[in-house]
Amino acid sequence: MPFPTRLTELLGIDLPIIQAPMAGAATPELAAAVANAGGLGSLGVAMMTPEGLRDAVAKTRALTNKPFNLNYFVHAEPTLDGFDEAPMREALAPFYKDLNLGDVPAPKSPAPAFNAEALELLLELAPKVVSFHFGLPDSDAISAIKEKGILIIGCATTAAEARALEYGGVDAIVAQGHEAGGHRGTFLDHVDLGTVGTMALVPQVVDAVKVPVIAAGGIGDARGIAASFMLGADAVQLGTAYLVTPECSTHAIHRKALDEVSDHATVVTKLFSGRPARAIRNHLTEGLHELEGKAAPFPAQRGMVAPLIAASGKASRAEFMQLWSGQAASLSKPEPAGEKTTRLMREAAELLG
Repeated sequence: MPFPTRLTELLGIDLPIIQAPMAGAATPELAAAVANAGGLGSLGVAMMTPEGLRDAVAKTRALTNKPFNLNYFVHAEPTLDGFDEAPMREALAPFYKDLNLGDVPAPKSPAPAFNAEALELLLELAPKVVSFHFGLPDSDAISAIKEKGILIIGCATTAAEARALEYGGVDAIVAQGHEAGGHRGTFLDHVDLGTVGTMALVPQVVDAVKVPVIAAGGIGDARGIAASFMLGADAVQLGTAYLVTPECSTHAIHRKALDEVSDHATVVTKLFSGRPARAIRNHLTEGLHELEGKAAPFPAQRGMVAPLIAASGKASRAEFMQLWSGQAASLSKPEPAGEKTTRLMREAAELLG
């Protein structure tokens, strides 16, 4: 059942549903299932090695001949000059001792920012769509991507950011409300800002730009999808709803937490990466809450907590894991991704008459 909008026509897909990239959780199987159902599947590739990215794209293309999206982080390489790591080390030390992990490691970036090498590989792989988080790469990179025929999606958390993205050359914009799980896409203002809710943000972004707008943040069922179209969106992007699908690599403990989560159980924290991201509250986020301002610059904070997160997962202990979640997780049903995509669109269409 195709549901044509400006965005489906632009991307060459049937349904105006985008599966959020979710770096570290989205798999080729998930992206392909959504794509084969008529939506746009995505892979979060910001932390992948070149070899890992080539492999993920090859696997996805082996599973679908439909368009899919590669998502990159765009950020300045962090400088640790003047950063005092002592408070964070001291606070994390008891957690490391609890899991017999030894000393807390120094802050370290897990992967480089989007650079010339990443651009070269992107142009080589030539997906139908590329999306960027935390702004856009420079104008030369945008020109090269466009010359290759790749469509570009940017992420805005304010109307001002949406205007900047349109001026920068994007073909569509994700309007990310504060309810969204994972990293905030804020890039114009201080990272702690960009806190407008989806209901307020989407119509203001729609009024601010001419390109198609994709609503995101706290959309967990057909009611949220239908409401997004009523607000003027041309599509929706869902993340948490797909975390509970069998095709996603979500840890069993994370799935359990999503199944039990309430609407007020999440927090926006810098403790996992150095930038604000919404996750389910646990012992780490609550115990270190007062040290939010002491987190290492993004993404170097990841180096200080990655061993703790990995060991916590292996021990099936939720208290130190990064449990990404939006505020509407309780609306998500654990069902195959393709079935979820078509069901949600069918139910939304019925609501819209």
